[in-house]
Amino acid sequence: MPMRFRSLSIAAVVALLALTGCGTVNEKLSAGMGDSIPQWAGGLPADAPPRPGTPQYDAYMKERERKRLLPAADREKEEQAQKGATGPTSAGAVR
Repeated sequence: MPMRFRSLSIAAVVALLALTGCGTVNEKLSAGMGDSIPQWAGGLPADAPPRPGTPQYDAYMKERERKRLLPAADREKEEQAQKGATGPTSAGAVR
């Protein structure tokens, strides 16, 4: 029995070292894994911006800069128009 426990513990330590051995591999792996986890399980929220380096990110940053350069009155009108397009909210139901 002690020999079996020892071999299992050695295998567990080796597996743990193999998984945590290289920081850059884990960094790249975790970035990809975060995108594949569903929102209900703690993944990225639906309104999260796109990842840097993608074409969607470039378009997102251009749109953000365009909105930043708009005068405040125009920005408010645009936000109200977008809220109206999405429909009424249920904020009145919250107490």
